[in-house]
Amino acid sequence: MHAALLQAAERLHQAQLTGQPCAPLRELIASAQADLPQQAAIDLAYAVQRHNNQRAIADGRRPVGHKIGLTSRVVQQQLGVEQPDFGQLFADMARGDGQPIAWTDTLQPKVEAEIALILEHDLTHERHTVADLIRATAFALPAIEIVGSRIANWDIRLLDTIADNASSGLFVLGSRPVPLATLDLVRCGMHMTLRGEPVSVGAGAACMDNPLNAALWLADTQVRLGQPLRAGDVLLTGALGPMVVARPGDSFTAHIQGLGSVTAAFAAAH
Repeated sequence: MHAALLQAAERLHQAQLTGQPCAPLRELIASAQADLPQQAAIDLAYAVQRHNNQRAIADGRRPVGHKIGLTSRVVQQQLGVEQPDFGQLFADMARGDGQPIAWTDTLQPKVEAEIALILEHDLTHERHTVADLIRATAFALPAIEIVGSRIANWDIRLLDTIADNASSGLFVLGSRPVPLATLDLVRCGMHMTLRGEPVSVGAGAACMDNPLNAALWLADTQVRLGQPLRAGDVLLTGALGPMVVARPGDSFTAHIQGLGSVTAAFAAAH
């Protein structure tokens, strides 16, 4: 691996260990090879992500699925991309519905409401159909993703967030599984409240027009990378509405039509 990419990976690793956000990575990543086209630079950013994820696995952390980011068309346009990105989920990132979340468990947290899909079968085709995905999905759950950036002040561009495991932090899943047959994933409304006051509103269509579109993109991408999605994987399909900055003591509840609700409750800072 190029020395600049190793330096970027180490910068992120130290930020995670120390709880001190680091400087942006995009110039380091771009310096690994001059005059890169965008896709090649993106591949290098994913190489940084993989390096740190492999280190995490070697340290005993258990992968349990993936998150999909940049599913909003508006955000894609802002970053000049035409596709989402993804990051790895680990078991130690999961938090209980309504249970206190230590403020130090992630950096610079923001929250967003999502639909989580839980797979019952592997997805190994080179190109999947919606039917393949529906057959492979055991059930859906309401979810709150707590995104966190190891990069100071959220000063990120595309290469920064990809390298930083797609700005993954923590996640909270609801506990009432719902089969896809009973859901309208496009028209389902979402509203998220903070201490009972609405702070984010959206619908399934906000996630690439349909959360299944995001999941299909991930399934095909992972097969190309030689790491197909497997039974039991948790897929956080992408935000249904604007993300919201979290502060110590905040309690957010996401209500998703047909799925019920889920709560992410932050403990007070000490």
